[in-house]
Amino acid sequence: MNDSEPDYEEELEAFLIWMKDAGFTSYTQKSYLADVREFLGSLNGKSLENVKKLHIISYLTSVRERGVSDATRNRKHASVNCLFKALMELELLTANPAAGIKKSKTEKNREPVYLEEHELQRFLSAVEGKYRSRNLAVFLLMSYMGLRVGEVHTLNLSDYNAERLTLRVFGKGRKWRNIPVPAELAPLLEQALSERLEPWRSKEEAMFISQKGRRLSIRAIQGIAADTFGRFQAEVPAARRRPYSSHKLRHSFATMLLRKGADLRTVQELLGHSSIQTTTVYTHITSREKEEAMARLQIGMLK
Repeated sequence: MNDSEPDYEEELEAFLIWMKDAGFTSYTQKSYLADVREFLGSLNGKSLENVKKLHIISYLTSVRERGVSDATRNRKHASVNCLFKALMELELLTANPAAGIKKSKTEKNREPVYLEEHELQRFLSAVEGKYRSRNLAVFLLMSYMGLRVGEVHTLNLSDYNAERLTLRVFGKGRKWRNIPVPAELAPLLEQALSERLEPWRSKEEAMFISQKGRRLSIRAIQGIAADTFGRFQAEVPAARRRPYSSHKLRHSFATMLLRKGADLRTVQELLGHSSIQTTTVYTHITSREKEEAMARLQIGMLK
């Protein structure tokens, strides 16, 4: 940020306190603070009381001109909107100039990238190295139980009930959900727990520990996934490689469930979606089944 940053120290501190109180994850806090600092840097020292809608639209336009995606532009807008919302609630400002600005239209109902079941098996076979049991358990929780990266990151030892074979997951919107642990997955999860790395703090409750003895970070999980996907696609020509990431494992889970006949409401609950509309993006996978059903129709021409 430019030299004007000290002017906003009180607001940034207040914003951080507000996010912590609202239950934002540390990952979201960092992302929003980075966006907000970038926005403040565009104001050239202007007081936040004097910021108008035009200044925010100007900032968002400059962001778009850098070539970022619609989704990234919308996240930056959400960050700035949250800043003003927080400062209003904390009675440091009386208006939110970011309110009412339209979101960029993102491509709706875009087919999610996912792995077919046989591809998923090959991906899991590509998990290797010194921490294989930990990394394999992480990917199994995402691909066979539908956990988000952030949900794996926040898991504690006490969230797993080995007797009932259930996992308690703290998801988006600060909501808990209980997910049954598949019987075939349980031994692999328990192996990872038996080989759990020694934490730096004796009272560390994290289920998955990094090489440094701390809770395994979201960035670390994403990095391990990227390396594994690299090995998984090593034989594929660069032009034909798919944009796989750790989140695609969750997409694969939803795809498999629907293919096996699970109803949309059940899939919604397992994924922790607040709205069933979010879950409907996965219904694209039934197109193959629709085609097969239609092919069975016998259409005789009328004479």
